[in-house]
Amino acid sequence: MKLALKLAQKGRGRTSPNPVVGAVVVKDGKVVGQGYHQQAGTPHAEVHALIAAGKRARGATIYVTLEPCNHTGKTPPCTQAILAQGITRVVVGMVDPNPLVAGSGCRFLESQGVEVAGELLAAECRAINRPFIKHISTGRPWVIMKAGCSLDGRIAVADGRCAWITGEESRREVHRLRDRVDAILVGVDTAINDDPSLTTRLPGRKGRDPLRVVLDSALRLPPRARMLSQESAAETWIFCSIPADQQKRQALERAGARVIPVSPQGGRVKLAEVLATLGKAGLTTLLVEGGSSVHTSFLKEDLVDQVSLFMAPLFLGKGSIPVVGDLAIADVGQGRRFETSRVKRFGNDVLIEGFFSH
Repeated sequence: MKLALKLAQKGRGRTSPNPVVGAVVVKDGKVVGQGYHQQAGTPHAEVHALIAAGKRARGATIYVTLEPCNHTGKTPPCTQAILAQGITRVVVGMVDPNPLVAGSGCRFLESQGVEVAGELLAAECRAINRPFIKHISTGRPWVIMKAGCSLDGRIAVADGRCAWITGEESRREVHRLRDRVDAILVGVDTAINDDPSLTTRLPGRKGRDPLRVVLDSALRLPPRARMLSQESAAETWIFCSIPADQQKRQALERAGARVIPVSPQGGRVKLAEVLATLGKAGLTTLLVEGGSSVHTSFLKEDLVDQVSLFMAPLFLGKGSIPVVGDLAIADVGQGRRFETSRVKRFGNDVLIEGFFSH
């Protein structure tokens, strides 16, 4: 199962709205086939592992991180493939929370005389599929708040310019993170001040650009913005308030953007509606890169699931822009506390990651 978990990770950022899944076929104590779900709409992990095993699958055990599906979607049921190949024992890491499965795969296999065991390493199997679990249960994507900041929690000097606060190794890790998410979100102030490309830039031109999302209630983003004038396979979606200025909307659409009006809330776009729209489109992971007011709004509304904070060894002092603005907190007990899951050094910087409980 540990090998299956490792295989599943290879599909990160490629399987939405499906989960990441790994599978390993074992016979007589030896691994005879392995596979993982590579992309939505393509064969599932079990099928890849069974094909690799071939005739050796008969009488073997298959370990799979997620319960095999028992319904026809874009691909046939994995339970049928398991039966057809003569597997006699299935060990599952976790039951599928998808209502279309939810234990039916295991029950069907047992009804056909296949031994089913599990859940095995369930906590680890759930951990790699946090985005899928949230999306299937709420319809919203998993939200990662990411920032690069000074030791005193500042992301830019007073006029909004951030230049490079963190080092090259941190920036490379950010691009690896972008490669694993479905969408990346910024506020219009960040989009105007920094004019970012919001693309994935890994060595060797590897990686995939996530969908670019801009929160722009009044459609202030200029049509000549870099994110709209570059070569990228990813789209740019701009969420504005209802009603939208039609001339500005048409100019941005001519530049290649998709403009999506949503309900206003406190002078800004309604974040819950933005997340629901992204979730409905099948996006399961959203990287929120700022700026300060966007981070503040997401935290105030308890919409952040994960934090990835890159801290550089410098101070910017009073007057510079903080990672998070006023949260209207009266005492420490009301602070937005998360559970740290990882602390890692990247060059001279330190990454702190953690998860919020809702």
